[in-house]
Amino acid sequence: MLTIVAFIVALALLIAVHEYGHYRVAVACGVKVLKFSIGFGQTVLRWRPKGSPTEFVISAFPLGGFVKMLDEREAPVAAEERHLAFNTQSLPKRAAIVAAGPVANLLLAVLLYALVNWSGVEEPKAILASPTIGSVAEKAGIQGGETVTRAAWDGEALEEVASFDELRWLLTRGALDSRDVRLELATSAQGARREVVMALAPLHAQEADAQLFRAIGVLGPWTRPELGEVKPEGAGARAGLLRGDLVLRVGDTPIVDGQQLRDTIRGSLSGGQALAQVWQVDRNGQRLALTVTPDVAPDGLQSIGRINAFVGAMPEMLTVRYGPLDGLWRGVERTWEVSGLTLRMMGRMLVGEASIKNLSGPLSVAEYAGKSASLGFTQYLVFLALISVSLGVLNLLPIPILDGGHLLYYLWEAVTGKRVSDAWMERLQRGGGAVLLLMMSIALFNDVHRLFG
Repeated sequence: MLTIVAFIVALALLIAVHEYGHYRVAVACGVKVLKFSIGFGQTVLRWRPKGSPTEFVISAFPLGGFVKMLDEREAPVAAEERHLAFNTQSLPKRAAIVAAGPVANLLLAVLLYALVNWSGVEEPKAILASPTIGSVAEKAGIQGGETVTRAAWDGEALEEVASFDELRWLLTRGALDSRDVRLELATSAQGARREVVMALAPLHAQEADAQLFRAIGVLGPWTRPELGEVKPEGAGARAGLLRGDLVLRVGDTPIVDGQQLRDTIRGSLSGGQALAQVWQVDRNGQRLALTVTPDVAPDGLQSIGRINAFVGAMPEMLTVRYGPLDGLWRGVERTWEVSGLTLRMMGRMLVGEASIKNLSGPLSVAEYAGKSASLGFTQYLVFLALISVSLGVLNLLPIPILDGGHLLYYLWEAVTGKRVSDAWMERLQRGGGAVLLLMMSIALFNDVHRLFG
């Protein structure tokens, strides 16, 4: 139920803001707006403010919307109202009205990111876990336990890193943009510093998935190798492991953090059979030796070891909060970065350099809406900001039927001095509709395949 409510609220809000952008600028430009509608299906609410020519409508399913303006191309217009029609407006005014919807979504994203920055959010400290074997992090000399104090693109000035989430965002962008990242690490309690370069460019990453993060080698923040809940009848319970046990060694391998312990458990197989290993654990200050034989579990096309216990304590957290101007500016920066990354990924998918599996449809959006809402209001705001950016960028694409397609018509008009003919407009709209339908079909197929495949 939470997923459905969060999904509907998200779409209704983002669509309402988008359409309000069109409406507000149309009114400011002197265009008569006949109808402002959110949703489809049975009308739930209908009203007309006193003295306003606009009818406002909310329908049962708020999954779409439109702003209907006075326009000679759609219906006859009285001579005395011709100056109020959309099609009689100057080119700059028409372009502003069309662009206002996507711009409103981008401005909403800035505001949402700023609200998160102002209110503060609990995030893990930028302390690195043990890198995966053969990863970029391991090759850079990272061992685990180092704190990332500053970071930047290689060749640029280092800037302070506020949290692990900020670091992971930078590394993800670097991998997808094929740019190396330089990190400043604090390697001891005394504050000793050293710099390493994460060689991300050679990865030629196509999508931000679990495989990419394993290749980077930064899967999560550092955690104590401590056990949480140990499920009954699992391998951990059979071996006598208990919640709160601190794992010091598995066989001859010293364990330094939760990530290393998880990787060790996953890889504790030989020829498809689980290996019995002696674990050294600290239990309330007492050192114990327990023989643990993991269960064998399928993981895609391979088998891995599992002990059916929560491995790794909670990471060290801190509250990240910014002042009014800094928080707003960071909201602008994050909106710009997400917009740029979205456009680059779409461009790479178009030329075949990135997988079309990156396209997500309504099922994925609904799932992420529910998950983010379950994590708290702040995470839901971050989700709304991300979807608002996506909606704004998508509508600015130069595809006929979208706002960006209409802006392309106006660019043609500005260059040639002639409007696109009605006949060509109809052809282009049909083509744009076909392209949009194809994109939606691919996105829906990806959703179904990911959820049920």
